[in-house]
Amino acid sequence: MGEIRDFRSGKPGKPPPGDAMPRRLAAIVAGDIAGYSRLMQLDEEGTHNRVKRLERDLVEPTIAEHHGKLVKTTGDGFIAMFDSPVEAVRCSIVIQQNMIGRNAAIARDHWIEYRIGVNLGDVIIEPDDIYGDGVNVASRLEGIAAPGDVFISGGIYEQIKHKMVCGYESLGDRKVKNITDPVRVYRVLPDAAAYQRTRRRRESILLTLLGLAIAIIAAGALWYMLAQPRGRLTDVARAPSAPTASPAAQQPATTAAPAQTPGQASSPIPAAAPAQQATPQAAPSTSPAVVSVPEPEMIALQGGSFSMGSNDDPSERPIRRVTVKSFAMGKYPVTVREWNACAAAKACNFTAGGKDDVPVTNVSWSDAKQYVTWLAERTGKAYRLPSEAEWEYAARGGTQSRYWWGDQIQSGNAGCKDCGGDGAAEQPVKVGSLKPNPFGLYDMGGSVDQWVEDCWHRNYQGAPADGAVWPGGDCASHVIRSGSWKNDARYVRPANRDNYDTNVRYPTHGFRVALSP
Repeated sequence: MGEIRDFRSGKPGKPPPGDAMPRRLAAIVAGDIAGYSRLMQLDEEGTHNRVKRLERDLVEPTIAEHHGKLVKTTGDGFIAMFDSPVEAVRCSIVIQQNMIGRNAAIARDHWIEYRIGVNLGDVIIEPDDIYGDGVNVASRLEGIAAPGDVFISGGIYEQIKHKMVCGYESLGDRKVKNITDPVRVYRVLPDAAAYQRTRRRRESILLTLLGLAIAIIAAGALWYMLAQPRGRLTDVARAPSAPTASPAAQQPATTAAPAQTPGQASSPIPAAAPAQQATPQAAPSTSPAVVSVPEPEMIALQGGSFSMGSNDDPSERPIRRVTVKSFAMGKYPVTVREWNACAAAKACNFTAGGKDDVPVTNVSWSDAKQYVTWLAERTGKAYRLPSEAEWEYAARGGTQSRYWWGDQIQSGNAGCKDCGGDGAAEQPVKVGSLKPNPFGLYDMGGSVDQWVEDCWHRNYQGAPADGAVWPGGDCASHVIRSGSWKNDARYVRPANRDNYDTNVRYPTHGFRVALSP
C-alpha cells in the first residue's frame, strides 16, 4: 500500500495542527490487493467492479461482524480499527479464507488476493482517518506478506497466542521501511494441519528441554557422589541403621504403648505387631480420575422428504427435494456442563464458563469435532455432527413455512435480537426456555449458531439429494446454521445458511450432536 495518505488530499498522512488530538490504543488491520495494477491492465472495468463488490459484500460486513470499524478504503485496499486484537485477527482470517472460495471458480491470473498486516499501537484519531506508527507498522507488515497471508506484529501475538486455534510461524525481527526499531513478525497459520505441526514442534522442544534438565540433575548427583571422601560415603550409607540394642531391649514389647505426642489420640494398634498381621496400606492411585459422561438428550426422527432451501438468498438456491434417512438429533444444543465433561477428561481444548444449563459458546468447528469424537469413544455410540440437510430437516419440523411456526416472527419461539420476550436477551438463555418445534427440538433457530459437518459451498448446485454430508467444497470454512441471539430474525429461518473459518472460535458459535441408528 505504500505510505499512509490523507483520505481527502492523497498527500502523506500527518495530523492537523492542534494542541491535543484524541488518541487510543487499537488493533489496526491493513489490507491490500496483490498485483492490483496487473489486474487493472487485464480488465480495468471488471477488476474495479469486482473489488467494489468485495468491499461491499465481504470486507465491510466481516469488519462489522467482528466489531471493528472500517476507517477507509484506498482503491486497492483498506484500513480498519478494532478494540480487540483477537477480533482483528479473526476478521483477517475470515477475509482470507472467503477469498479462497471466491477465487476457486475463476482463472488463476484473475484471482484477487489480499495481503493483510495487523498491528497493535497507539493511534491518533480523526473523523475520517487515523495516523501514527501503529498504522504505519500494520501497512509495512501487509507490504511484506505474501498474497493470501496474514502477518501480525509481536504485540498482537502476545495478546492472542493462547486465545485462538491457530499456528504461528515466527519470522523473527524484521527491519521495515521508515520504522526505527525492528518489528517482531509472525505469520498466522489458520489451518488445522499447521496448528498441529506447531503444537508438535512446541511439545518436542519441551521434551528436549525436560530431557536436558534430567541429564543435568543426574550428572550433578553423580559428581556429588564421586567427589565425596570414601569414609563419608560409608557413614552416609550406615546412617539409616538403628544402633544395636541391648538383649533386653530386643524382647518383643507387645503390651507397651508408644510414646504419645501431645494432642494426638492414642493408637489401639500394638507398637510392634507381628509383620504378618499388619494390614498393608493402599498405594496412592495413579490412574486418571473417572469422569462421568453426561450424554445429550436425543430425539429420534423418522426419515422423510422435504424441500430444502429458499429463494431468500442466492446461497439457499436452488430449492430441491431431499430425502433424509432416520437419525436422532440432540434435543438441545450442547451445554456448558456437557462440554466441560470433555474438558475435564482432557479431550477438549478449553473449559467453558457460564452456567451449566446454557449452550456452550466460542466453539470452533474443530472444537465441536473433538467433542463428538470423545463422546462417541466414551459411550460406544455413533455420535457426530449432523449433515446440513439433516439439520434443516430437523429445524423445519415437518413444515415448509418461513419459520417452523409460520411466516411471521412470534415471541417465545426463537432467541434473536428482534424475536421478543426472553429470546431477545443479550446472551443465550438456558436450554429449554423457549418453545420446541413440532419435532420436540429446542433452539433450532436463534440462541447459538450451530456447526454442521459439511464444508462450505456457496450454493446448492450439485448438492446430494440423500441428506448425506456434501464432500469437497471450501473446507477451510464449514457451514453454520441457526443464527444466534446477536442476529436479527432473518437468520433464524430454517433455510438460512452461513459459513465460518474452520479453526477459529467466535462468541456466538455452538453446536448440537446427531446420532446414527
